[in-house]
Amino acid sequence: MRALDIMTTSVVIATPDMTIHDAARLFVDNRISGMPVVAADGKVVGIVSQGDLLHRVENGTVHGRRRWWLEFLLSSPRGQAARYVKEHGHAVEDVMCEQVISISEDMPLDQIADLMERRHLKRVPVLKDGKLVGIVSRSNLIRALASAAPAVDSASHDDVSLREAIVLEMHGKRWGLPKQGVLVKDGVAHLWGVIESEEEKRAIRIAAEGVPGVKRVEYHLEFPSVIPTL
Repeated sequence: MRALDIMTTSVVIATPDMTIHDAARLFVDNRISGMPVVAADGKVVGIVSQGDLLHRVENGTVHGRRRWWLEFLLSSPRGQAARYVKEHGHAVEDVMCEQVISISEDMPLDQIADLMERRHLKRVPVLKDGKLVGIVSRSNLIRALASAAPAVDSASHDDVSLREAIVLEMHGKRWGLPKQGVLVKDGVAHLWGVIESEEEKRAIRIAAEGVPGVKRVEYHLEFPSVIPTL
């Protein structure tokens, strides 16, 4: 699947000259937490989120009211000025993030997920020929996951092929078990080996459970023995 398949096309947008209060109203009325900022020529010039409106002078949520002296000592003039603009600015262009990361319609979902995780993004605009055509948010990815129901496996599998499939699934992974640590009898996977963490145990379980035809997984995994020092 690609961005085109899951993106929201009816995108709520802000304009650079929109007031902070109008932007806040859009968040509330549309139950969204962020939106692209689009200029008159259709170019996406920023992203504004609820986080950008979190600290405002109007409702007394500005930073450092009780620690102004500490901020004065530790913050640079540039940092202090930027914070003041965020707290007192009147228009969306004053508080928005100008560094816009966008994607194309053809970007696969795995690349979108990697991008959002790596850059700590909650949403990303989708552009075509430089124009906004949609937006992909984390909720879009979750909806795609929810709609991707696993296929029902009705085929019969022999124990040998199941064992081979489990070993193949763990092949090349540092936490994977060697072939001699995997046995399958009557569709039940028996796993033997030495592990160093609960995370490894969980990964091994999931690898075995994910093989179509495996009925159950039984552990025979152990942590390394600790030899007491003399």
